Amino acid sequence: MTKPIVALIYDFDNTLSTRDMQEFTFIPALGMEAGEFWDACGDFAHDHEVDSILTYMYLMAKMAREKNIPLTREALMEMGKEVEFFDGVTDWFERINAYGEKKGVEIRHYIISCGLKSMIEGCSIAHHFHNIFACDYLYDEEGNVLWPREAIDYTTKTQYLYRINKGVEDIGDDKKLNMYMARDERVVPFQHMIYFGDGLTDVPSMKLIRSRGGYAVGVYRKPSDAEYLVNEQRVDLYLKGDYTAGSKMERSVKAIINKIAAQLRFDELASKSREVVTDND
Repeated sequence: MTKPIVALIYDFDNTLSTRDMQEFTFIPALGMEAGEFWDACGDFAHDHEVDSILTYMYLMAKMAREKNIPLTREALMEMGKEVEFFDGVTDWFERINAYGEKKGVEIRHYIISCGLKSMIEGCSIAHHFHNIFACDYLYDEEGNVLWPREAIDYTTKTQYLYRINKGVEDIGDDKKLNMYMARDERVVPFQHMIYFGDGLTDVPSMKLIRSRGGYAVGVYRKPSDAEYLVNEQRVDLYLKGDYTAGSKMERSVKAIINKIAAQLRFDELASKSREVVTDND
């Protein structure tokens, strides 16, 4: 019998990693401070009325060319190896998977990020994810950046929640994604999703999941990082980025898994009860 799936869905920068992924190797290679680079992105987006995600992708490619820094997929994957994570992240996935197994559910981990897919694919935890949805470049025959292939922003993140929900994870398949699918045919019900994020880019996804019975976890380095997530009731829980064994993060996520597993058991009992009534009729 196929086990019910519980999806743990993460933003990446400042949710699993301790900083934006570009700040570990790419920005230092430009000879810039992180704030200087992001300020340049903000100024360019404002001056030219360009989407902020497309802006950083454009400026990364432009500045890399000017500094003769390779920006191939392979080079970005190498940069991803230098990404640093919050405490406990590297063995978090195996611990949570084992707990889900005990509770009779399959845990699947996903990334939905405004960061770069190639960098995430190069990092040490990439193999734990069932799928990685993130910004990406189209490359030419020599492997150099040609054009943005995929740009994920605040609201387009929600598209990928529906892809997970329906099991339509091929981003080239829009037809099946937008076709009607009965709720009992969907691979991961929204109420079986736990979304982890740290800021504004996560708010639409948090709202969507919570409105459909799922859960949202705000992640912070220090409590003041994104207090509006709590003040505006965007999240169910607001937790320090500490994924170590026995941490509040682990205890809280296990409690959510317990709740989902208990509801599944209740639904199964209720279904069998209805079957008995029907048989007696």
